Amino acid sequence: MDNRQKVLDTLDRLGIVYSVIDHPPVHTIEDMDALGVFTAGEVCKNLFLRNANGKTHYVVSMMKNKHPDIQNGIRAQLGCSRLSFGSDERLQKQLGLLPGAVSPFGVVNDDDHDVVVVLDKDFKTHKGLLGFHPNVNTSFVWLEFDGLMRFLKAMGNDVYFIEM
Repeated sequence: MDNRQKVLDTLDRLGIVYSVIDHPPVHTIEDMDALGVFTAGEVCKNLFLRNANGKTHYVVSMMKNKHPDIQNGIRAQLGCSRLSFGSDERLQKQLGLLPGAVSPFGVVNDDDHDVVVVLDKDFKTHKGLLGFHPNVNTSFVWLEFDGLMRFLKAMGNDVYFIEM
């Protein structure tokens, strides 16, 4: 089963309401903006990070207009060691994903529940749909915050909310 279908099947199994928009491959918020996908809801920016010793990995998701300070913002709030971007190899090993496809949906591939999900606290008060890649960069899944939380709870990974 491919990465996209695994996400969609999991959402269906959990009874989570969502919609999907397919599009050409995109790698940046600017690429997405050029396609006009922002009209469906709030597209979310995602990072794959690791701590200094490489033993803890994080998927960090935020509103698209945020510019987080990885060390003084994210690291400080999580109380962890220095953070850096995870390599393509780590991303593949931990979440089975390719660059450009990072999202909280990646934890569907994390059978050991090792990856920590870090969410923008503004997600809690967002009214409307949030958009994430379903583990490929050729689609967006749109869902409400409550649906995202149901998905993450079912996956069993730790989830933290911080100020971005």
